[in-house]
Amino acid sequence: METTDNPQNPSDNPPNDVVFDDSSPETDLTPSSSTPHENHSSENPSAPPQTTLEAPVSDSQDDSSEPILEGEDTLLDQQHLQNPIEPGPAEPGLPAKRRRRRKKFFTELNGSPSLAKNRRTDLNKDVDVEALIAISVGFPVDSLTEEEIEANVVPTIGGVEQANYIVVRNHILSRWRSNVSFWLTRELALESIRSEHKALVDSAYDFLVEHGYINFGLAPAVKDAKLRSFDGAERGNVVIVGAGLAGLVAARQLVFLGFKVVVLEGRSRPGGRVKTRKMVGEREGVEAAADLGGSVLTGINGNPLGVLARQLGLPLHKVRDICPLYLPDGKTVNSEMDSSIEASFNKLLDRVCKLRHAMIEEVKSVDVPLGTALEAFRRVYSVARDPQERMLLDWHLANLEYANASLMSNLSMAYWDQDDPYEMGGDHCFIPGGNETFVRSLAEGLPIFYERTVQSIRYGSDGVLVYANGQEFRGDMVLCTVPLGVLKKGSIEFVPQLPQRKKDAIQSIGFGLLNKVAILFPYNFWGGDIDTFGHLTEDPRMRGEFFLFYSYSSVSGGPLLVALVAGDAAIKFELMSPVEGIFNPKGIAVPEPIQAVCTRWGKDDFAYGSYSYVAVGSSGDDYDILAESIGDGRVFFAGEATNKQYPATMHGAFLSGMREAANILRVAKKRSIIPLEKPSNVGDEMDDLNKLFDTPDVRCGSFSVLFDPRSNEFDSANSLLRVKFGVGNMEVGSRLSLCLYGLISRNQAMKLSEVEGDGNKMRMINVEFGVRLVGRKGLSGAGESLISYIKTAKSKPNLYSIGRGSHPDLNGGNPHVLTVYRFATTHIYFINECISLYNDIHFFFFYFSHLFKFFII
Repeated sequence: METTDNPQNPSDNPPNDVVFDDSSPETDLTPSSSTPHENHSSENPSAPPQTTLEAPVSDSQDDSSEPILEGEDTLLDQQHLQNPIEPGPAEPGLPAKRRRRRKKFFTELNGSPSLAKNRRTDLNKDVDVEALIAISVGFPVDSLTEEEIEANVVPTIGGVEQANYIVVRNHILSRWRSNVSFWLTRELALESIRSEHKALVDSAYDFLVEHGYINFGLAPAVKDAKLRSFDGAERGNVVIVGAGLAGLVAARQLVFLGFKVVVLEGRSRPGGRVKTRKMVGEREGVEAAADLGGSVLTGINGNPLGVLARQLGLPLHKVRDICPLYLPDGKTVNSEMDSSIEASFNKLLDRVCKLRHAMIEEVKSVDVPLGTALEAFRRVYSVARDPQERMLLDWHLANLEYANASLMSNLSMAYWDQDDPYEMGGDHCFIPGGNETFVRSLAEGLPIFYERTVQSIRYGSDGVLVYANGQEFRGDMVLCTVPLGVLKKGSIEFVPQLPQRKKDAIQSIGFGLLNKVAILFPYNFWGGDIDTFGHLTEDPRMRGEFFLFYSYSSVSGGPLLVALVAGDAAIKFELMSPVEGIFNPKGIAVPEPIQAVCTRWGKDDFAYGSYSYVAVGSSGDDYDILAESIGDGRVFFAGEATNKQYPATMHGAFLSGMREAANILRVAKKRSIIPLEKPSNVGDEMDDLNKLFDTPDVRCGSFSVLFDPRSNEFDSANSLLRVKFGVGNMEVGSRLSLCLYGLISRNQAMKLSEVEGDGNKMRMINVEFGVRLVGRKGLSGAGESLISYIKTAKSKPNLYSIGRGSHPDLNGGNPHVLTVYRFATTHIYFINECISLYNDIHFFFFYFSHLFKFFII
């Protein structure tokens, strides 16, 4: 796609009088004479290397693709590439076919200069290496981001001070990116900056740290520093729903920013839609790691996951673009026909883009499916009339459906590729051993509670209450990172309801489906010189069925193939048996597989799909709306479907977690300087309830019961039970207490009083009575009504005497107090479950005492 926009030349900015250190990178870049896929190295990895630009490499036969500049960050990442590009098998005299999961035809609809210009520049002009690094991370060339403007990084927008700030920001960013394994201190950032610009250094450094652009990741020096508040401040409690990439990243960053966090995850593992499965053939002596969810790092230029790989010392395996295609009978597709159809397909997309550009205003209000527009142009220009040509065109359509996880008939013609201007450049890569390596490291040390399915999020001026599996979690704020499919399903109740504009965005954005079949073989029969190969089908309706195979042999540890099922085939696949149709003849003679694993993300209760796409009638604005916080800064949202720039990607989820951590910090700072209009009444309610239990009807050690003053029935659940846990905490230096409540009958109260030992009493409540204890806010309507009647009766002794009962001897009891720590910051009530798991009550106490270290009271 050609553009008439002239890229901004950094040399047009005010001269760089800020950075004076001799170690700053060279800014004179010239075209490189190296081959497009040559690996680069740096003699001094701790300092930005002298860099040259490579000749651009086109990803298709279309001449409209533009070069993607590669800065210092690219070169460092490429040092870890396992395999340089090697030409794969191709017919003599014909170019190797390069195919990639990419969308590349976006045209601005508003007529303004394309945002993509910030990623391109004139190769004949001098370019600042540090600016290139900033561009690769997502910063504009000569302006501030919305985040920077909101953070007030400079007092006045525009002018020399802003230009100097940008130079300082880029310098700090590139300095850390040159060696991501160390912690860049403020003092080090100041070393190469003129002293008169210290205020700019402080502003840029604080912004980059708080927003996670530097000093993030899993290097030991970085990881250790992230487990404590960077400035010693305590800023409140955050409940994070979901332990996917967004939730894990946000949790680590929030701890560093001074928040207490707890992460609730419905699954029994972290990672969400990033899942690595170990496959083993013991008899054959083979094993492999298969990524069943997110798998490919789509561009490593500025990619935070590329930074994690460098920090962990993981080699990146470049996904080679060579992708041979096979007909249903197993024969290789004719190369000339392949090239011709691919070029025609690209021209069809280009014509659709020109059409929507000509219909700027109309297409905004009247959108049509991308598939409809493509089919219309195909008919007009008589493309792919031959049956074999049609199979080839269907393969390219299936590849596009894979990129968007949806049918062509669902994609918006106007905005389906709205994220193209932000696309990260560089190679697409695999991580050897699977992406779960990232997940395990990110989850380490975090207070994550698994198998906690959130049913309700309640929010108001006093904070938030999150209910999961009958337990209550209280915080100042909540970050919801669940997939868009879960929000669409309405699995989580929001009280009050979500604003209408957010509900509309949830419905407007599409959430697609892509399934995979991972197949472990006794040996590699497809060769080691390719990473992908494609399969054509005669039935257009099933064009996405096993249309593309990824070879994981070089990264998984064994002979593993992963077949993709996209489009309509992915939907039908959910109804198939695990092996139906997989091993029937597909045109390739294969040995008997050892093991096969099939995904069904559409039926996954914690996802209901794979990733988001821009559906007909929606746009990138809907992603922004979904990302908005609600409840006056109480409820926040993260995840790939909240990231307009990088949707449907792992790094998009990662960056959204960082974004919301910064937003939560901003809101907390703002709230700390604004006095509350009225104090919370939660403490008053608790005091009133505690006063009621000063004179209970039954007291048995830590257990107290209040009877319903309106009734003398012995078998109905008309009595309020309180269990009080307390311990003198030596570290905190105060006596802590936790009260849980439940409704029982008077007969049960009598039986409870006859049991010796608090542990036995708890087991009776949990197992025999089947009563689940909850916090004060977790009581049902019946419980609240009972409390109201008891309050009234207490104030009127004559009324209260009616229901006092005839068992005054029950008011004695065991003075023993259960030694269970109070999780005051989050009100985590899961004592019943733990007692059922640990029959030995003493081990139960020991277990809780060690869990306490995650929470500072």
